[in-house]
Amino acid sequence: MPEHEHCSAQGCSCCEEEGSEVTSFEIIGSILFFILGILLDKILHFPEYTVALSFGASIIFAGWRVAANGLRALRKLRIDETTLMTIAVVSAFCLGQYLEAAMVAILFLLGEMLEDKAIDRSRKNIKELANLRPDTARKLTGDQEDLVAAETIEVGDTILVHPYERIPLDGIVMEGNSSLDSSALTGESTPVDVTVDSEVLSGMMNEQALLKIRVTSDFHNSAASRIIEMVESASARKGQAEKLITRFASVYTPIVILMAVLLMALPPLFGFGEFRVWLYRALVFLVASCPCALVISVPLGFYAGVGAESKNGVLVKGGKYLEVLSKANAVVFDKTGTLTSGKLSVSKINLSGNMTHDEILQIAASVEQFSAHPAAKAMLTAAKGLELLPVENTQEIPGHGVSGIINGKQVLCGRKNLLEDNGLDLSNTEPASIYIAVDGKLAGSIELNDIPRLDSAEGIKNLRNLKINRIVMLTGDNKISAAAAAEKCGISEFHAGLLPGDKVSLLEKIRRESGTTVFVGDGINDAPVLAASDCGVAMGLGTDAAIEASDVVLTVDKPSKLAPAIQLARRAMGVIRFNIVFALGVKALVLILAAFGHSPIWLAVFADVGVCMLSVINATRVLTFRTE
Repeated sequence: MPEHEHCSAQGCSCCEEEGSEVTSFEIIGSILFFILGILLDKILHFPEYTVALSFGASIIFAGWRVAANGLRALRKLRIDETTLMTIAVVSAFCLGQYLEAAMVAILFLLGEMLEDKAIDRSRKNIKELANLRPDTARKLTGDQEDLVAAETIEVGDTILVHPYERIPLDGIVMEGNSSLDSSALTGESTPVDVTVDSEVLSGMMNEQALLKIRVTSDFHNSAASRIIEMVESASARKGQAEKLITRFASVYTPIVILMAVLLMALPPLFGFGEFRVWLYRALVFLVASCPCALVISVPLGFYAGVGAESKNGVLVKGGKYLEVLSKANAVVFDKTGTLTSGKLSVSKINLSGNMTHDEILQIAASVEQFSAHPAAKAMLTAAKGLELLPVENTQEIPGHGVSGIINGKQVLCGRKNLLEDNGLDLSNTEPASIYIAVDGKLAGSIELNDIPRLDSAEGIKNLRNLKINRIVMLTGDNKISAAAAAEKCGISEFHAGLLPGDKVSLLEKIRRESGTTVFVGDGINDAPVLAASDCGVAMGLGTDAAIEASDVVLTVDKPSKLAPAIQLARRAMGVIRFNIVFALGVKALVLILAAFGHSPIWLAVFADVGVCMLSVINATRVLTFRTE
């Protein structure tokens, strides 16, 4: 993230220069000379020039940086709050308002200091994510263990992870049993037990024994790297409110400059008081009108919201999607792998010809052996112990099934519509998940069970508690399996037997009917519908296509994580909206008072620096928000 992206908008350059943070020397010096000026003026009654020198020194300590930035902005033909403050302080001093000029400079300096601290705090919290990813790895070559840069490790290499070390790259455990702390990665406090063949992700902390791991993802594609990249790139994607503030500041600033000039020039021209009086009012008007509070606090609110979500195991790819998440009216779930475990198992084999149960299973597993679909894995697991047959011309038809040639015979294995599209009549067959045909004749069918995740029903209940108007389940599975899963999860509306294109069409229909719609999925087949939704949510870190197409990533495979993420987004947007209303309300009041001469310059400073400071502090509160 660029160092000063939080105020990159035109109209605010309060921290434009690197290393421009307020120092204790400036604060102490300005306050000491300010106190001395009061003593010389109010108590010791020194001549006016000595009082002016003392307050002038206070202004120099407090305002030299502001003046430098203001002049720099003018050279670039840009007028921002530093320009306004410089004009106001110099003019007030020239008008003999030494104490008020010094107070303006000091309050602005203190405001900048508090803004710096609040912004640094938000940066620090988010940059702690970088600690997820170790820069080195223990590469094992034969019996030789070498500490090397993690970037040099390739897929297939073997690494060792000692106790109390973070795993540098994704992989599969080859040797060892241990418990892993995944809280920094997923927000889950419960340790994860791993053994041989367990999948592990970079960023997890090894808490017990030595692990030997075969690397499955390189440094840049491992889980921790993807998390860091998504959080860092999130700031580039502005929310609608953030974009509005950017446009507002670029137009607003020159308008208030023109209004101040008119306020200074027109009333004296028409005989309504002295020029000196209206000049002072115009200066107060300028100071009060600065849009700094909005330009800094609104982007910072989005930035803090994204950071708070990431600390709770939810990766939001920008303020735009934080805003959309907060407005969700409908949530659409994929079934397999999202609401259910995705670990299908064979529950029943139906025979329709002369083949045995084992022969049906052997043919189905053989033709499905190269597919990554959960149904294929279930059949391969059930066929363990059976010899797989050689298959020729294997072809996978997405959303339908697979085909191939075994012993010279054409085999179709898939959903009902695959066989019907190839001329088979299945109107009198029992409902099943998978049908198998050999040489144009139905040989049998296989029924699969998919168990709902333990927290799916809880997740749906929590969404209803948030007044989500519509919750829908979409699946390519048959209607019987879909109905059983929907009932167990507490979902009343579901659509079964869908192809990926059907899911997109249905999602667009739901969006038209219900408004802002969130889609939650996990697989490659979900990528089109994830991209088509207002906010696509990928569950888990396993499928690259789904993660790339999504706008939000839940780092753990738990549907129950979605409701707290929506609740946190709503709270964050509530803070951002409050800041906008608060800043505009205070400024409007002070501007009206300033125009009629009822606002001293210190009140104008509060309308600028004070409101900005309070808004920034309020925005950084978002970083402390936690999901339940």
